[in-house]
Amino acid sequence: MTHILVVLSEYGYWAEELVGPLSEFDKRGYHVTFATPRGKRPHALPPSLDVEYVDPPLGRPVTTAEVAVLGRAVEEDGRLDDPLDLSSLIPRRPYTSAPRYLRELEDYHSALGQLDSGIGEYDALLIVGGSGPIVDLANNERVHDLILAFVRAGKPVGAECYGVACLAFARDWDDRRSIIRGKHVTGHCKEYDYQDGTGFLGTDFVMGPPPYPLEYILRDATGPDGAFHGNFGKPLSVVVDFPFITARSTPDSFLAGRKMAEVLENGLTRYGW
Repeated sequence: MTHILVVLSEYGYWAEELVGPLSEFDKRGYHVTFATPRGKRPHALPPSLDVEYVDPPLGRPVTTAEVAVLGRAVEEDGRLDDPLDLSSLIPRRPYTSAPRYLRELEDYHSALGQLDSGIGEYDALLIVGGSGPIVDLANNERVHDLILAFVRAGKPVGAECYGVACLAFARDWDDRRSIIRGKHVTGHCKEYDYQDGTGFLGTDFVMGPPPYPLEYILRDATGPDGAFHGNFGKPLSVVVDFPFITARSTPDSFLAGRKMAEVLENGLTRYGW
């Protein structure tokens, strides 16, 4: 049975960006395991379940009645109640100021070898988007190490919306180059960024625009031989450049799930540019 590891933020995921791929995985009989940075139960961002919520950049509601029903079902059926705790599964790289830095670094690399073996049961990794990943996934070194393990194993890695930032920042410490350098990706384009009202679940902190423009980060990370494809003005944007499957934003989630399945079942290596 195909087994997918799905990573979600503890600060709020966008419902469609989970239920889109998940619906495709369930339809195909895939087994899905959920994980969060510290093992806390993830929750959908309230606007992502509200059919009347108008997305400011798009000027229209973005949650259909069908997606709202699917999102609430996942929130209520218990599937997300006991996610894996990435902090207990993946080692933390020691500070260079640590008294036993060399020994701790050796232990860290030994544990990474165990991680390489530990992901053997999974066939692919998916990082779900929303504003939450800005807080606890994008610059999470454990998430980066998880991504790198899947890349070393030649297994597909999917990311949606602000989850794509994890790919930009995942890099080997020897050369510090992003793993998407030379690759074609999509992600939350500048035209889609909020100018005000970026919020995070479980906190009263609501800010203006997101703290970084993802499009600019992806353009820089892919380098001169790769490319960022915002596809602004086009209804859908999903890019496959194996092993990566990237999705721009909310409406691309169902297509992202289908393309991820095509990568796994049909050997798809390129799509969307």
